[in-house]
Amino acid sequence: MITLEDVMNNEEVQAFINASQKQLNALGYTEHSYRHIGIVSKRTGEILQKLGYDERIVELGKIAGYLHDIGNCVNRVDHAHSGAILAYNILKEMGMPVEDRTEIVTAIGNHDEATGTAVSAISAALILADKSDVHRNRVVNNNMSTFDIHDRVNYAVTDAVLEINEQEKKVILNLTIDTQICPVLDYFQIFMDRTMMSKYAAKYLNIWFEVVINGTKLL
Repeated sequence: MITLEDVMNNEEVQAFINASQKQLNALGYTEHSYRHIGIVSKRTGEILQKLGYDERIVELGKIAGYLHDIGNCVNRVDHAHSGAILAYNILKEMGMPVEDRTEIVTAIGNHDEATGTAVSAISAALILADKSDVHRNRVVNNNMSTFDIHDRVNYAVTDAVLEINEQEKKVILNLTIDTQICPVLDYFQIFMDRTMMSKYAAKYLNIWFEVVINGTKLL
């Protein structure tokens, strides 16, 4: 079986990740490189594992999480779709069975809130993992005076923990936001679509999605 480690060591994958971040830096976007994909890969696997999915599905989820943003090396627009195609070809060359490739492509192609939705266990877990990565470490811009709302909201988040409670059948996004940098309302202003996508993804997995900010349950 092709593993996450195999994918991480693939030269094409490394080149696409580096090119993706280079392009996003030029556009002024937040970080989508090794830090982000590492967190998303880990969280996708943890969600699937804690919900009782088998080892194969967990590993495919980790791979999908690691590859989900490589389409940014083509263009930010429709990056989920181009990334799915790139991933399919890479994994095919690596010798991954078509059934496994299809699972990963489906998840990658549906992770963006503009065009996607939860259509499989892996895609649902990937959505929850991806949309929960909000943190000041993702802000590339070093000049606070030029922050746009995305920079400001991400920079205001000093801690973000995704908790999976198997007993209560819920997943909780626990955020700490410095309200001197931005009000909590700004978070929902830019992330409401992602929040609703996460809520539907959790529903697909037969669990409940909650958002807790500064100790207060808001969703």
